[in-house]
Amino acid sequence: MRHTYALIIPALNEAETLSILLRQIPDKMFAQVVVVDNGSSDPTAEVAAAAGAEVVYEPRRGYGQACASGIQRLQPSITAVAFMDADLSDNPEDLEVMIQCFDEGELDMVLGSRVLGSAEAGSLMPMQRFGNWLSTRLIALIWHARFTDLGPMRILRRRSLDRLSLQDRSFGWNVEMQARAAQSDLRVREIPVDYRRRSHGRSKISGTVFGSFRAGTKILWTILRCCLVPLRSSSPDS
Repeated sequence: MRHTYALIIPALNEAETLSILLRQIPDKMFAQVVVVDNGSSDPTAEVAAAAGAEVVYEPRRGYGQACASGIQRLQPSITAVAFMDADLSDNPEDLEVMIQCFDEGELDMVLGSRVLGSAEAGSLMPMQRFGNWLSTRLIALIWHARFTDLGPMRILRRRSLDRLSLQDRSFGWNVEMQARAAQSDLRVREIPVDYRRRSHGRSKISGTVFGSFRAGTKILWTILRCCLVPLRSSSPDS
């Protein structure tokens, strides 16, 4: 089945990298490219608009908040949604392989795993690797769904995304998505993707010890919350 795809890119002060990233996205792969400006103080929005992306302004800070605001702007024709970061750490060429896997596999979600793929030296900090390991092991222990990473690159069937009813508006967005996907028995596949060191600016999460600790605490709390407030079971979308 060939889906109609949208790409959502949350961005906070990423003007230096965004124009390069948008030029690298394969032509005609996405019916809609949405850049969510999450309260930038630099020309992120102007750069995105000049590159032909649809710009959504979301001043309320938070990765999950930016993603949720992008979802609200999807066109009715969109049947699958891809997400990636704006800082050039993700390789846009991997989107083509992920989409091919998604179309051919009749899946609900495809996750790009930096752990299975090629992560450039220094791109994944030890605290990030440990956080990924701990979080994915907890998901496996609780819901018997095996993941290797909580990376930003992912594609979901739109109906499946709607059914997950994600509530987190900050660092817990991705782990909540994977925990809820496990609870819902979605058809999920991980594939290897590349990951590069950030070439400009500083990470909003892993750039400081405090930021990494705060993100890790949030991720663990999100898993606990998913345990305490389970979704009602339903079958995957056809």
